[in-house]
Amino acid sequence: MATARLTHITLPADLVTRIDKLVGTRGRSTFLAQLALDEVRRRELIKILEDPEPIWKDEDHPDIAALGSAEWVRRQRCHRPGEDAELPPPLRRRRQFRKPARQR
Repeated sequence: MATARLTHITLPADLVTRIDKLVGTRGRSTFLAQLALDEVRRRELIKILEDPEPIWKDEDHPDIAALGSAEWVRRQRCHRPGEDAELPPPLRRRRQFRKPARQR
């Protein structure tokens, strides 16, 4: 976080006691700051998710649009930094069926 700023807040006494039992009196500010940051991030994310305008736009990602999303993901999973080897062909998984449990 950036520089700290002294702020006066009022909390119920029993809540302060419970916080102090968890983190100690010297950890109270850090604890409350982290909780506030988590809540701000959560509310910002909710606001983004509720916005009807999509965040992801295909024109912003021509590399993915050209390959198709499935191929792009496959290449990302196969790529190792510093390695430009030929990519393996896509894997085809066979369905595996379990044998029914023997009844006694």
